[in-house]
Amino acid sequence: MTQLLYLAAAVAFIVGLRRLGAPSSARSGNRIAAFGMLAAIVITLVDQDILNWWVVAAGLAVGAVLGLWAALRVQMTAMPQMVAIFNGLGGVASALVAATEVAEMSLAQAPPETSVSVLISIVIGSITFTGSFVAFGKLQGVLPGRPLLFPGQMVVNGLLVLGLVGLAIWAGVTGEDVGYWLVAGLALLLGVMTVIPIGGADMPVVISLLNSFSGLAAAAAGFVIESSPLIIGGALVGAAGLILTVQMTEAMNRSLGNVLFAGFGTEAGGGSAATMSEQPVKRATPEDAAISLGYADSVMIVPGYGLAVAQAQHAVRKLADALEERGATVHYAIHPVAGRMPGHMNVLLAEADVPYEQLLDLEQADPQFPQTDVVLILGANDVVNPSARDDQASPIYGMPILNVDRAGTVIVVKRSLSPGFAGIDNPLFYDERTLMFFADAKEALEQTVNALKSV
Repeated sequence: MTQLLYLAAAVAFIVGLRRLGAPSSARSGNRIAAFGMLAAIVITLVDQDILNWWVVAAGLAVGAVLGLWAALRVQMTAMPQMVAIFNGLGGVASALVAATEVAEMSLAQAPPETSVSVLISIVIGSITFTGSFVAFGKLQGVLPGRPLLFPGQMVVNGLLVLGLVGLAIWAGVTGEDVGYWLVAGLALLLGVMTVIPIGGADMPVVISLLNSFSGLAAAAAGFVIESSPLIIGGALVGAAGLILTVQMTEAMNRSLGNVLFAGFGTEAGGGSAATMSEQPVKRATPEDAAISLGYADSVMIVPGYGLAVAQAQHAVRKLADALEERGATVHYAIHPVAGRMPGHMNVLLAEADVPYEQLLDLEQADPQFPQTDVVLILGANDVVNPSARDDQASPIYGMPILNVDRAGTVIVVKRSLSPGFAGIDNPLFYDERTLMFFADAKEALEQTVNALKSV
């Protein structure tokens, strides 16, 4: 019966993950998967009868309070940081499960598969823990968002990897407890050293990869304690995270190795912000934007990180509603790497109850730009940069972009002409069909809605 119930929990994981594939079913999928996890935990506790139920109740209470606090207090703009924390906590939880085995049993007499599983869980879980909190620091602004590099960094990281492998082999062969603790310490250091040279532009890929790592660490911990639901759940998370990582790198036209080791975004490829501010652009006022949008039959909105920073998701929904009342067709073009984590823009727009059918991915949106009257860009930069299509010397050349410059008119809402995360100029800003609206995204949208009333 226990195994059948575990199988039912695993089915809930799979069904929940499948439903996460569409915005309209994502909430129910999240609930189904969460119920499966709760069921797996309860089944394990009842079957093993190894814990004090008061301790379990206390743990559930603390977790529920923290989860409720996070759900109510953490801003949607801070979701990437929260995901990074979750990844880190998942990794360290798996590492602690393996560490408990090291502390409570003699691994010198343990079968090889147990020692290997313990080592894998400790290594991956520890790297995920420190790497995720470095990612959190970069996203939160506690650490610089730019790549942190020093001479010989690749050599140092290579030596750390070799040392980690050597220690792991020694610990596995001898079964010495000190070997496992040294492996854990070196893995914690490697997590920091791996993420600090990665820039803010690549954080969506890093978060996705660390999510995959947290799943792999959980699966390894499942082998350590012989828990089939933990193995299945961890494998699903690991596989899903890895697939998403591959999709993200493809959306950036870069390899995973380039993301992890290239220090992308350290130099401005197309000129400094000062140089760009001196080039002529067509400046727009709220009235200019209102006139262009008010007489448009079709409008495509491209959200970017500027939308998240300004918390302008509700303001953009008001503008879209006002345009639809005037008979315009409104859609949103979502680039896979817009924002600071996978699906960041979808999450923000969902909070403002934007209809799911209006959200278009890159493949759906691109063919519509030539027939679009006005494109409204809110804080996006690199994902709409024509250099990725036209300039072979550009560091982002070949990256799939939203070809917004093929629309009739483009309105770009930005605070300034500063470059995006890639650190390069954007020719779109100087195109004759582009209007630059320099303002905070939320203020710009509110002013445009007010101006639209008199158009």
